Amino acid sequence: MSYQVIARKYRPQRFEDVVGQEHVTTTLMNAIRAGRIAHGYIFCGPRGTGKTTLARIFAKALNCTGGPKADFSVDDPRVREITEGRSLDVLEIDGASNNGVEQVRELRDTARFAPASGTYKIYIIDEVHMLSTAAFNALLKTLEEPPAHVKFLFATTDPEKVLVTILSRCQRFDLRRIPAALISKHLAWIASQEGVTLDDAALFAIARGAEGGMRDAESTLDQLISFCGNRIEESDVLSMFGLAARRQLLDLPGAILGSQPGVALRLLDELARSGKDLGRLLNDVSNHFRNLLVYHISKGDRSLLEATESEFEVLAAQTRIIEVESLTRVLESLSQAESHLRDAPSKRIFLEVALLKAIEARNAISLDVVLRQLNALRAAAPASTPAAGPGPAVAIAPSPSAPRESVVRSAVEEPRPDSGPGPLTASVPETPVTPSRVQTISPPAGSSSSPSAPEAVPNPVVVKPALPEKPVAAPAQPIADVSPDTVWSALLQQITTEPIFLAQMAHGRPLSWAAGVLSVEFPLAEYELLNATSQLNKLRAYLHQGGFPRGEIRLVEGAAPPPIEVPKAAPIQRAAPKPPEPKPAKPQPVRLNKEEFLNDPAIRAAIEVFRAQLIEVRAPGESSAAT
Repeated sequence: MSYQVIARKYRPQRFEDVVGQEHVTTTLMNAIRAGRIAHGYIFCGPRGTGKTTLARIFAKALNCTGGPKADFSVDDPRVREITEGRSLDVLEIDGASNNGVEQVRELRDTARFAPASGTYKIYIIDEVHMLSTAAFNALLKTLEEPPAHVKFLFATTDPEKVLVTILSRCQRFDLRRIPAALISKHLAWIASQEGVTLDDAALFAIARGAEGGMRDAESTLDQLISFCGNRIEESDVLSMFGLAARRQLLDLPGAILGSQPGVALRLLDELARSGKDLGRLLNDVSNHFRNLLVYHISKGDRSLLEATESEFEVLAAQTRIIEVESLTRVLESLSQAESHLRDAPSKRIFLEVALLKAIEARNAISLDVVLRQLNALRAAAPASTPAAGPGPAVAIAPSPSAPRESVVRSAVEEPRPDSGPGPLTASVPETPVTPSRVQTISPPAGSSSSPSAPEAVPNPVVVKPALPEKPVAAPAQPIADVSPDTVWSALLQQITTEPIFLAQMAHGRPLSWAAGVLSVEFPLAEYELLNATSQLNKLRAYLHQGGFPRGEIRLVEGAAPPPIEVPKAAPIQRAAPKPPEPKPAKPQPVRLNKEEFLNDPAIRAAIEVFRAQLIEVRAPGESSAAT
């Protein structure tokens, strides 16, 4: 007997032999037992998952001796005829080569005849999506109302190309990709039947390279037996598929998680030099991070993943060093790279950049996290002390009864004559105000400090308001001996060009002017609107334009003061309109005498030459009149 390849030799012959398609086999067996057999079935799915095999097994179950029976014997003569392709009642047609109207008409004519020996006449059409539209339309009527003895079994890898009218007349079964664990188990059984030794790593590598297709896995095993003999190792499988070893596939994601770009590039160079498929490598790395994300979210649920015991140990260790947000960013970066890798002129350079971007995505901090940390710092403690060391900083240390305040100082400020060197501090005015809250910059909750020493703020936040590029020059006013009302009036005079902003400022009441700081009290609503860095920068700029180039402003929340009179902008002097110029008088037409006009010798000569007749005489611009 001639040699048979493994894919044909170990082809399933019964429903129980089909691997990984229990949702289809169970439905078909129950339909046979219940006598609920439809006239048309269509099997869809990827290549090598068992579409045609299931159609043949179903045909055997329908036409076996004493059938239909779900549990038939493979030694039954009628079953053996179907297996060997000798049955007159089971016709297998290739849709790719018999896709015309004539072939379908011939099929329709032969379907009227009764089966020769079996219970049904069964037509198996493989790759049915290759039929033309005319052939589909010719089959519609027969498929919808076939004779009682006719059954149609279709198989296709692309059900989207099949007419909807055909799909609606059939029971559809979608076959799934077979899990790698089931492929490995089935290959191990085949290897034991063939007397071949395979280790677990080699079996898993074959199953991973088959991508869910059992026929591809069996063909690869057949090829490996021819290449390696009776002993197959993982390196042989990797060299044939162009895959990376599991150790390398685990080391590369480990380099990304450990923020080691040098290690990642060296591993990629090693894989590229050994001839590995870079596209498949990127896909494997993405699948690893997908498994890691699922393992992290599911709290270690192994039923959701297909991995070995050693891979589960690696996943458990890696979930302890990365958060879900970082995993999502890394996986998104790798997915984008995978979609653009096909169009890259140099796959290796593109993959190197993709790995570096994945490391950056792993270390990045989302904006939501930053905002949550800032809000936590703001609400953690009621006050903060100035940070030690030189340099500008926001230093506020009021008592619990002090009003809430916000001081904005420039990043670089010249020393004042009345103050010595050192960090800038804000002096609290002695004017009594309503006690309220104080805006502070505080350390995180839980930080320890000595009770006798002021708390040190870790990583102090320095507010550096932007100065105007070209401040308007104004006469400098002396810091001392100036009342707060004078400074306040000078400030309001500069805001007259912004009516809305000026209306908000009208609710303020100057409290004090000390050490170059103008303290202004506002009600709660206006305080919330104006107590922003941009608004404080604007007020500071207006204060500099008003004649106080080094002045600062501090907003204090307090009771609502009576409204003050807002200085009005100087009225715009408009020039008096010019009186309208008198229109020139319309010139009166000059009246000419007809008799005097005829006395002109030139006129008389013209009349004689042209034999004309004088009808009317008028001046230039005069309208004509009837004579």
